[in-house]
Amino acid sequence: MSKTRISNVSALRVWDSRGRPTVEAEVHLADGSRGRAIAPAGASTGSGEALDLRDGGAVLGGRDVQRALANIRGEIADALEGTDATDQSAVDALLCELDGTGDKSRLGANATVAVSMAVAHAAAAANGVPLWRYLKGSGAGPGAGDGDVTIPLPEIQIFGGGAHAGGRVDLQDFMIVAPGAESFDQALVWTAEVYAAAGRLLDDAGKLRGVADEGGYWPEFGSNEEALEYLARAIEAAGLAPVDQVAIALDIAASEFGRDGRYRLALDGDELDSAAFTETMADWIARFPIVSVEDPLAEDDEAGLRAFTSRFGERLQIVGDDYLVTDAGRVAHGALVGACNAVLIKPNQAGTLTEARRALEASRDVGWSAIVSARSGETEDTTIVHLAVGWGVPQLKVGSFSRSERMAKWNEVLRIETALGGRGRFAGAAALEGRST
Repeated sequence: MSKTRISNVSALRVWDSRGRPTVEAEVHLADGSRGRAIAPAGASTGSGEALDLRDGGAVLGGRDVQRALANIRGEIADALEGTDATDQSAVDALLCELDGTGDKSRLGANATVAVSMAVAHAAAAANGVPLWRYLKGSGAGPGAGDGDVTIPLPEIQIFGGGAHAGGRVDLQDFMIVAPGAESFDQALVWTAEVYAAAGRLLDDAGKLRGVADEGGYWPEFGSNEEALEYLARAIEAAGLAPVDQVAIALDIAASEFGRDGRYRLALDGDELDSAAFTETMADWIARFPIVSVEDPLAEDDEAGLRAFTSRFGERLQIVGDDYLVTDAGRVAHGALVGACNAVLIKPNQAGTLTEARRALEASRDVGWSAIVSARSGETEDTTIVHLAVGWGVPQLKVGSFSRSERMAKWNEVLRIETALGGRGRFAGAAALEGRST
C-alpha cells in the first residue's frame, strides 16, 4: 500500500463555542501520518447550503451528532480505505457520490467536511509541511515553497447582532478592517485598540450587555444606526484615521429579517420595501466609513441585490453569503446578473474542500474578491487559516477579537506571517480592490 493511502478514519463527538456537539474526524495513513479536523456550525444560514446531520429528539436539544459519527465510522471509513489522501478531489468526489444528495443531508455536511479537511491535514503531514504550504502547490500535492504567499487582511467583529446576539440589533456583524496596516500583526494591534476603545465607550454609556456568539460586544443600542455611530467613535477614540487606516465592514445578514422584498427592522420599528431599505443603507454608506457590505438584501431578493451592486459596486465590496452559499454555479450566476462582487467561502456550506475551492475559482474567473470565513459555532480548529493562506485568498473573517476559538485563528496567521519573515505579502488595502462589477 502506498504510504499516503488512507488506512483508517475515526470520529469523535466534541463541543463547539456555544457548548453544542459537533464532529471531529481523524484520518490515518499507511505511513503513520494523521490529520484531524472539526466541523463548525452556523446560526445564520442560507437556505441553499449543505446540511448538518443532527439526531433530533430530546437529548441535547436534538443537536447531538451520533448519526453523523456513525456515518464516518461506517460507510465513510469503509469507502475511503485504500484511497490516496493526496488526491483531494477524488476523495471529495467519493464523499459526494456516497452521500448521493445535493445538500449532504444523508451523511451530513458536518461529517463530510470534517473528513474532507482531515484528509488534507493528513496529506500535508505525510509530506512534512504545514497545511497552507501543501495547499499552495496544486491542492493535490506538496506546496511549491514560500514565494508569493499572501497573508490575508482580517475582517474582525466589534459588535455582534442578529442571530448571534438574540436579535438585539438587527444587523448581524459590525466589523472593522485595517486597509492601512502594513502587516497582519499591525492590523491586529489596531483592532485591539479599537476593540478596547469600543468597550470603554459602551461601558461608560451603560450600554454593554455581554458578549455575542462570535466574541464581539453584545450592545444595548436604541437603533441600528447607533451601533454605527459607536463603531465610528471607537475608531477615532483609538487614534486611527477612518478609511485610510481602519474602516467599517458590515454583515447585514438581511435574510434573517427580510422576505419577499420586505425588511422588518425590529430595533428601529420599521418595515421597509427593498428600495427603501437600500436608501437606509445608502444614508449609512454616505455618513460612515463603510467599505464592505455582506448580504445587504435577502437571498430571495435578487433584484434588490442587483440594484444595490449597480449603485455601490464601484466603491464598495459587496459580499454574497446566503445568496451564494459557497457554490460555484451560484457565483457564476451572480456575476452574470450583476449581483455582488465578492464571495464568502465557508467550507461547511459546500460540504467538502474541493467544492469550496471550486466556488473560489469561480469567483476568480469573474474578477471577484473572496473572503474565507468561520462560523458562529466554532472550535480550536484552524483549518480555515491554512485555506486562506494556501489558496491565496486575500481576506479572512473569523469573528471578533476575544474568545479562544477566534483568537486561535488570528494567532495561527501570526505564526505563519512570522515564519515567512519578509517572504509573505500582506494583502492590505489591495484585498478590497480585487473586485469587478
